[in-house]
Amino acid sequence: MNTLVLAEAANAVQLNSTQLGISVVASIVVLILLVTVAKLHPFVSLLISSLVVGIGSGYGPVATVESFSTTFGSTMASVGILVGLGAMLGRVLMDTGAADSIVDTLLAKTSTKMIPWTMALIGALIGLPMFFEVGLVVLVPVIILITRRSKLPLMRVAIPTLAGLSVMHACMPPQPGPLAALSCFKNGSVGITMMFGLPIAVITAALVGPLFSKFAAKWVPVGAPENFDTGKGRVDADGNPITTKPPFALSVLCILVPAILMLGNAIFEIVAPDQAGSKAVYAQVLAFFGKPAIALATAVIFAMIVLGRTTHMSWKTVNDSLKAALPPIAGILLIVGAGGGYKGVLVDTGIGDIIGKFVESSAISIFLLAWLIAAFVRVATGSATVAIITTAGILGPVVDQMGVTAPAIALLVIAIGAGSVFLSHVNDAGFWLIKEYFGLEVGETFKTWTVLECLLSVVVLALVMICSIFVPLV
Repeated sequence: MNTLVLAEAANAVQLNSTQLGISVVASIVVLILLVTVAKLHPFVSLLISSLVVGIGSGYGPVATVESFSTTFGSTMASVGILVGLGAMLGRVLMDTGAADSIVDTLLAKTSTKMIPWTMALIGALIGLPMFFEVGLVVLVPVIILITRRSKLPLMRVAIPTLAGLSVMHACMPPQPGPLAALSCFKNGSVGITMMFGLPIAVITAALVGPLFSKFAAKWVPVGAPENFDTGKGRVDADGNPITTKPPFALSVLCILVPAILMLGNAIFEIVAPDQAGSKAVYAQVLAFFGKPAIALATAVIFAMIVLGRTTHMSWKTVNDSLKAALPPIAGILLIVGAGGGYKGVLVDTGIGDIIGKFVESSAISIFLLAWLIAAFVRVATGSATVAIITTAGILGPVVDQMGVTAPAIALLVIAIGAGSVFLSHVNDAGFWLIKEYFGLEVGETFKTWTVLECLLSVVVLALVMICSIFVPLV
């Protein structure tokens, strides 16, 4: 087995750099055309693009398939578990009414003037454990109700909420994009990424959302859609009404449990690096519960028990929420895994040498380069997930060769996430979701949602560049 790996590594080094570079560019073009023109599923598109790189570069069809399959499996082992657990946690919070408890409590203590800021906070809190689409479905009825009650313009309420949801989706584990990007870097740390990502995301959402909503409300002066049905109220997995809401503090705690566990271990590793790897019981306990999979699994079990008992939901009903969480993310898991396979082919063919030389010989910051690549793929394909895993796959070999530090990798992942939400337009499913939910015209969606995404992307990049001044690259 070792002989085979060494042989493949030697073969990768001997590949013609020009031919390899052309094949990588061709694979990106093929990926864009397949996703946008042929409307082919991103999983199949990434598989075909991997074959274009492997065969076009001279790496060989059999070696390409083996490389893709091996890295697909390792990516699913590291990321798939986390995405699945994250989806389960989000579904439990939604079905038990914990999400509603957070929203209702914050709004009850908010004046009309503070509603945009509160909605940005709500969007960020709900966006931490829930996928963007799930969080949007949960919060749209709230946005409409608050707009009607407060008599505020729709955009003053919607834009801050969307800002919180979107920036968390781009920057914060356990969202699929950042997790997939981290899996491409050997020295990546979920905890350290959360340490940087949380303040960057919160600052961005707090600044961009409420402030831009003033302009958006003037550009698109609309109210809540009159024909929008806000639903029948909260129901459990069996369709029965939930009459008891979990306490606010408990609901927030369920969201923060994985963050507390992972951040606790990350801080311990930074403050006491000599003790972090020791056999001491406390070090082992912190390391165990600080593992992302264990932290999320702990949060899921904790939420099931305490929220289920508080709302008097049966164990079976809460357990059904876990089952219901998995089917919607099957496509996401396949795309993330295929992105890992694509990355594996890029690594094995030696593209890192080419990009590494470019980065070393040019004055461009690797953070800016990451943002530019992700933004280009995002605009071309309309998929944030494809943009993230493609960019991380391209830069992964370079970062590993350079020996980039874990804090710098965290900033790099956040920069990639920022680029992945840039300029949402007609090829993005999220664009049409926003348009239809809020009853907007295409032009109005461009003036509001598209501009918001651009602002979020640029502000996050700016904050990353500022942070990079104080973080050693290698």
